Amino acid sequence: MSQGAVVAGRRAVVEAIRSGRVLDVMVAPNVRETQGMRVVTQEAAAAGVTIREAARHQLDLLAESHQGVVARLRPDDERSVELGERDLSSFPFADDALVVVLDGITDPQNLGAAARTAEVAGACLIMTRIKRAADVTPAAIRASAGALLHLSLARVANIPRALDRLKDAGFTVVGLHGESPLGIYDEPCPGGRVAVVVGSEGVGLSRLVRERCDLLVSLPMPGRVGSLNASASLAAALYGYVLASRRT
Repeated sequence: MSQGAVVAGRRAVVEAIRSGRVLDVMVAPNVRETQGMRVVTQEAAAAGVTIREAARHQLDLLAESHQGVVARLRPDDERSVELGERDLSSFPFADDALVVVLDGITDPQNLGAAARTAEVAGACLIMTRIKRAADVTPAAIRASAGALLHLSLARVANIPRALDRLKDAGFTVVGLHGESPLGIYDEPCPGGRVAVVVGSEGVGLSRLVRERCDLLVSLPMPGRVGSLNASASLAAALYGYVLASRRT
């Protein structure tokens, strides 16, 4: 994040405040008092964040679909610095760390939805490509319900090479691949550190990424449609495979 970055929408603003990275909060006049707005006010008061009134047209210039609430973020600090490929070798991963890797997600809404799923499921880091990949924009943060402000983010030039670094750090790399004969219910997820890789809706995992995975798993799809979007596939894999195996 850079100077001038903003977060819009009540839920995303609440998570931004909780992340400790908000300069101040701007609220349009006559914003309807709802439970969501009360939570914004309570969290701001608890964190010592100033709430000030701003004309709605000013908020319109800062963000779309802001629900009358916009938070300005502080300049980059240690918690918001993006990690590079080399940083993966020294990142303080827990013994049971969960990492989510996005191979070719270009829509900020999909990035946000995947980040929300990853954070709720307990992932410590999300990794994307530098080129031909969605960036962390206000739209992505809002789609993540603020989850992107709680996750470490690694942006790398070469995902296959970055996966090798994760494997060197003790990770088992699991790719979601619709054509894999091994389903998520056929075998439990490996223990220890796990990285789950999701491809784009159109292409799926690239060939080089598939080759770097320790195993490929598919989701059972007995319905007629036969496909899920990236964030839904990720949610099914994290809860039906990774977390389900860790409970047994």
